[in-house]
Amino acid sequence: MASIKELRVRIKSVGSIKQITRAMEMVATTKLRRFQDRATNSRPYTEEVTGLVGRLAAMLGDSVTDRPLFRDGEGDRTLALVVSSDRGLCGAYNSNMFRVLDTWIKQQTNDVDFFVYGRKANQYLTKTGRNIERSLVDPPLELTDYRNAAITARMLVREFESGKYKNVVIVYSAFQSMAKYDPRVVPFLPIRGDVLGADESGVQSDAILEPDAETIFDSLIPRYLETRVYNALLEALTSEYASRRFAMKNATDAATDMQKVLQGIYNRKRQENITKELLDIVGGAEAVS
Repeated sequence: MASIKELRVRIKSVGSIKQITRAMEMVATTKLRRFQDRATNSRPYTEEVTGLVGRLAAMLGDSVTDRPLFRDGEGDRTLALVVSSDRGLCGAYNSNMFRVLDTWIKQQTNDVDFFVYGRKANQYLTKTGRNIERSLVDPPLELTDYRNAAITARMLVREFESGKYKNVVIVYSAFQSMAKYDPRVVPFLPIRGDVLGADESGVQSDAILEPDAETIFDSLIPRYLETRVYNALLEALTSEYASRRFAMKNATDAATDMQKVLQGIYNRKRQENITKELLDIVGGAEAVS
């Protein structure tokens, strides 16, 4: 059994770890609120742009399918944008997403190339021998804004139109609640009517469009793709910090429980030593008398 000195050192070490995990929990909670607000605020805009593009697509009818972004690419490969974290200590956030990614890759008949956000995905894909076309490291994901998301969307469109790829997907964790974030693989290009929710019944026939529906539709498509990428990045960040907050809270609670157990052992050990010393004193006194 450990000595009193060793127990005292262990209690102090656990206390130090507890302070660190509690501080990390507080930081994660603060950042979670910030990114959650941004993700929540971006959803109505994303939904409105998607709905407007869907209504215009329904108005234009079959002519939409003649556009390059609305039909399969000329290539025989698939491009995937994977969004992970830069740092660890966020529970099963990355491992759950990699599990979904591996399942999806096994179902593909095409070879897959990758654009990567986050060092963890870069390390994992490199370790498993996947082909990473580009690692998006500047700026870091946490500092990425709408302008950077727009640049990423344009890069994906350019790769799709190059003739090398048949389709493009985004792999990220969608934020549902503080305790639920679902890793998913969503189609990005080509644009499908079912994703837009295009429906003839929802078209206002008496709407006046200036200059015309086709021009507005063509100008909205880039903005629609940019908002999809931006929303995916925000939800991935929110999910990461929700997972990190949960992991750090569990670590803090575990450190508290360990402290209590060690303190109990320490108190019993100390009491045993005191009792032993008292018995020695009493025994010595009796021997003298």
